[in-house]
Amino acid sequence: MQKHIIPILFFFLLTSPIFAQVYKPEKVSPKAVKLYQEGIQLAENNLFREGIAKLQQAVGIYPGYADAWLSIAGMYGELKDYDNSILNYQKAEAIDSDYFRDYNLPYSINLAGKGRFEDALHAVNRFMTVNNLNEASQRAAAYRRRCYQFAIDQAKNPDIANYMFSPVNLGDSVNSAVSEYYPALTIDNQQLIFTRRVNNYNEDFYETRRNGNNWSAARGLTGMINSNLNEGAQSISQDGEWLIFTGCNFPEGMGSCDLYISYLTPDGWSEPENLGNKINTDAWESAPSLSPDKRDLYFASRRPDGYGGSDIYVSHLLPGGRWSEPENLGPEINTSGDESCPFIHADNQSLYFTSNGLTGYGGDDLFMARKGPKGSFSLPRNLGYPINTIENEGSLVITADGSTAYYASDRSDSRGGLDLYTFTMRPDVRPIKTLWVKGRVLDAKTSKGLPSAVELTDISTRQLVSRIQTDETGNYLITLPVGRDYAFNVNRKGYLIYSENFPLSEKAPDSTYHIDIPLQPLTANATVVLKNIFFDINSTNLGNNSAAELDQLVHLLKENPTLQIQINGHTDNVGKAADNLTLSNGRAQSVVAYLIKSGIDAKRLRFKGFGATQPIADNTTEEGRASNRRTELKVVAD
Repeated sequence: MQKHIIPILFFFLLTSPIFAQVYKPEKVSPKAVKLYQEGIQLAENNLFREGIAKLQQAVGIYPGYADAWLSIAGMYGELKDYDNSILNYQKAEAIDSDYFRDYNLPYSINLAGKGRFEDALHAVNRFMTVNNLNEASQRAAAYRRRCYQFAIDQAKNPDIANYMFSPVNLGDSVNSAVSEYYPALTIDNQQLIFTRRVNNYNEDFYETRRNGNNWSAARGLTGMINSNLNEGAQSISQDGEWLIFTGCNFPEGMGSCDLYISYLTPDGWSEPENLGNKINTDAWESAPSLSPDKRDLYFASRRPDGYGGSDIYVSHLLPGGRWSEPENLGPEINTSGDESCPFIHADNQSLYFTSNGLTGYGGDDLFMARKGPKGSFSLPRNLGYPINTIENEGSLVITADGSTAYYASDRSDSRGGLDLYTFTMRPDVRPIKTLWVKGRVLDAKTSKGLPSAVELTDISTRQLVSRIQTDETGNYLITLPVGRDYAFNVNRKGYLIYSENFPLSEKAPDSTYHIDIPLQPLTANATVVLKNIFFDINSTNLGNNSAAELDQLVHLLKENPTLQIQINGHTDNVGKAADNLTLSNGRAQSVVAYLIKSGIDAKRLRFKGFGATQPIADNTTEEGRASNRRTELKVVAD
């Protein structure tokens, strides 16, 4: 939530009409007026604290100097010191309430800055009773009134009303006297990448790594990524291997700001590459966010086909490694205002972004939307106060478990400029808790790493949730949002498929998984257990949740037209041996029937039931019996 100054225009205080009943500006002593003018001159040069000191001298000479109290309040407002701003506005109002009426608008903004939205609404309503308000003042007041009413309505939500917001500064090892912002996090919450404004003009990337409950001393990224140009607004892939970022005014750029990619190598980060003319245009592109499977790239752009201002787009990675033509996320997400800073969570469903076109608290607010089964997003939801304030909020990232967020702010305990903070997300706006599987795909005989496709499918809907390609040595990382049951498959031509399942719809373990996957070459007698084929209890009827796995098997057979297989059925030892043999044979036959129905030549297929005669686990435990109730694929001829 990067903050930007929203001027309260304290200079408006100098041009008010004189309706004084008590306050008479002409009665102010010349010495106080001189100090007042000096204070205003300092404020015009952004020296607000020095200006306040001069004005305090002026009111010390003439305590009834309402204009001075009002300007002190305005300067404190510029410093986001809402308490002192409110106090000084109230001192001015006590001198002459009629004279003060014209200042109820900036007064209301500072009340809202403290979260006092009902008081702010009363103040702005008083301002709107002023006669002959110009059109700009009417628009500004109407906008603030809508924001305050929205905040009051939102506060009726008990989730917001009971939320304790307590951001914690990441400390001196991360933050410095200059600004740190735009955090990006790997899925294991062990590496944090951020932008630092070095020497107050050059933006470079820094990293810190988790050290127990703390963070290590931040250091610049190694390799060829940092330069004397501005690199910022970055997204690191969940596995820590890719960094996509915004580069502005680069010599090879296509517009003012373009998106670039750098890869982690043994020597550090590679020289950045422009993402090309599908992603970048002669307009402005920024704020990338990469999906956990590295297949979708969300970003903000001001290209002319949008709904106005900056819009959020998504581009998909094509098989050849190129990015598709970006798609606008549509009017459900984008407005005539500015939408930016997208962050797609590790669950690959929860999208967070900023908008000043959707109803909020003022300026840029943070919103979230969830991706539905068909890929479209729900209507956005405002994250609520005090995550959102009257200021401009910016980028945030959220850990895989959904509970902890990181963002940038210039709070009172900042080491200088913007600092990085962490806070606990409010439960009702958290993303879906996400676990992950990482490991290596290798040849079962040679142990050589195998570049392969790794797929995660929702068993109930047969929808592909995630599909990733391992790196050249077979390493992979894939995310598992809880709340669903997944089929996990690995495919590579010339090898048997690998099958695993993760039943996370009812109860999710708190640990992650490390699974190395030895793929069996397609040679005679090679076997694999098909863990995502399910049957009704004591029945040969295939469960509907078996379809995803069976379709993978169809694909394997079509991709290898000479392959001949046998489906073997097995049971546990519960019941009569003859019944188990019949049941296992019937189940194997049901799988073969599905394959034939899907276009596979029956001559390539065999089936056989073994009952309980070939156990692979102890039948005295339920876990062991579940392992023994299995369906296997055996290669007859390749």
